[in-house]
Amino acid sequence: MCGIVGYIGDKNAVEIIMSGLHRLEYRGYDSAGVVVVKNGKLECVKSVGKLVAMDKKLEEVGLSGVIGIGHTRWATHGVPSEVNSHPHFDMQMEIAVVHNGIIENYQELRTQLTAEGVTFRSQTDTETIAHLVRKYYKGDLFVAVKRALHDVEGAYAIGVVCKDNPDLLVAARHGSPLIVGLGDNEAFIASDVPAIMKYTRKVLYIDNGQVCEIRRDGYKIEDINGVPVQLEVKTVDWDDAAAEKEGYPHFMLKEICQQPEVIRNTLRGRVHEGSDEVQLADMKLDLQELKDCKKIVIVSCGTAWHAGLVGKYLIEKFAQVPVEVDIASEYRYRDPIVYPNTIVIPVTQSGETADTLEAIRVAKRKGAKVISIVNVVGSSIARESHGVIYTQAGPEIGVASTKAYTSQITAFSLFTIYLAELRGTISKAEAREMIEHLRGIPDKIQWVLDNHESVKNCAKDPKYRDAQSALFLGRSYNFPTALEGALKLKEISYIHAEGYGAGEMKHGPIALVTDELPVVCVATKSAVYDKMVSNIQEIRARSGIVLSVATVGDEGIKRHSADVIYVPDCYEPFSPIVAAVPLQLLAYYIAVNRGCDVDQPRNLAKSVTVE
Repeated sequence: MCGIVGYIGDKNAVEIIMSGLHRLEYRGYDSAGVVVVKNGKLECVKSVGKLVAMDKKLEEVGLSGVIGIGHTRWATHGVPSEVNSHPHFDMQMEIAVVHNGIIENYQELRTQLTAEGVTFRSQTDTETIAHLVRKYYKGDLFVAVKRALHDVEGAYAIGVVCKDNPDLLVAARHGSPLIVGLGDNEAFIASDVPAIMKYTRKVLYIDNGQVCEIRRDGYKIEDINGVPVQLEVKTVDWDDAAAEKEGYPHFMLKEICQQPEVIRNTLRGRVHEGSDEVQLADMKLDLQELKDCKKIVIVSCGTAWHAGLVGKYLIEKFAQVPVEVDIASEYRYRDPIVYPNTIVIPVTQSGETADTLEAIRVAKRKGAKVISIVNVVGSSIARESHGVIYTQAGPEIGVASTKAYTSQITAFSLFTIYLAELRGTISKAEAREMIEHLRGIPDKIQWVLDNHESVKNCAKDPKYRDAQSALFLGRSYNFPTALEGALKLKEISYIHAEGYGAGEMKHGPIALVTDELPVVCVATKSAVYDKMVSNIQEIRARSGIVLSVATVGDEGIKRHSADVIYVPDCYEPFSPIVAAVPLQLLAYYIAVNRGCDVDQPRNLAKSVTVE
């Protein structure tokens, strides 16, 4: 998944498609491809790497046409390669598809189509769509696409062309965004507004379950059952910079707000409603090796280290395996002892973090098996692992990690259920209950996003905005939440902040408490709530400024707090996913109010690929 652009009209489709793909480069990608319908056949060019390589290749080939589709790919199924890059084709190379999203049932479809005589070229889920459209194609591409989508489960935004239809472009959407742009005797499709703003400001926002037949002089939209749909044509008035951010003032805020969908993507295809099993397709370890695991070591850096700490609480509680969490740069240099049947879990957004990569190499040399939690398919750490859990967070542009963090905790949650059920430390009923709690997390995050006025008000308050230092406190599962909240604040607002386990307050940090020190306390409903309130009372007794993050309905917490930010009631083991969001928003709005460069804070890099 990443960027889609399509065109039908009288101009050179390749130039327009490439212009659009260049304007989507901020989304991140690993390969690209373009196909046009010309002279009764499909002509295609693909390339791995950046679009400059694609530009050069297109210039050499001289590809042109008046109808076509293009794509920049962020790998989710199959490593980055020309074979796996989009567009994908049917066996006869007569139908081409570009796709964003994840097809949950692609393995079943692939098995079924193979049994029917289909030969697959790629490792992708997208190729199944091309073969399905071919299966149902009887001369009407629009009908064939609608029928094919009845067989598909998951998220998709697709563009489809056929060699027999040089005057027709078909697009459809479910879950992943897609727009149709309307021009003068021409039309466009795109996954994001900036791709086509150079050519038109008139757009249709295609909704879930809708399929659009697009011609130069018009269009029609139906749902996949053939019921006609009427959509209002909207006029986009964003400037170019805002368009890349989809109207958000910063990438960081956009990525915070993407988290409900990111969590759904991380869960998609792995858990289902009413299910008691977690499916982890890229877990290549022998099941007996997993079952016999005697120790787990999590290695990571920064925000990913905090996610690893949450993973420790989850795995030890439910799978009953002892877990160490190591800072990767320390692990690699301390000559660690690796016992037989040890599994090492590196956690990294980029999959290229230098210290984490070296740490797993040390562990592998000592006999450990590696299961990575990583966002980038085909990255160095993914390639060097025995198993992978991809977080499906998509590209993260803001330097301060937000959606990558919550998707990493979600991945740990999935792995915990998977491992615990395999080892027999939870029952199927318990697994089913945990899965349902996990499936409810995106809606709880959305509630926080929809009700964050209290966060904005706190961020404007001088006692928080102008603070020189801050403490963040949490216990149990939300001790790492305190660490992460402090890191977010210091990263982007430049306010000194430290996170502590609340029980540690009496062992030193309480000496810092004054009537000028904000103390952010994660005091959501939990088994340690009463202990947390006791710690808050100790701070208030010394005139500290307490900002509590509490569960909706907890009115009592107001007696002990200067301000309260509420979050929905949540199953305690998964509460760190939800509790992180208001702290991300707090750091964001404080930084904005202080005039800081939120997306590119000073001295920081997105991916640390050197020591």
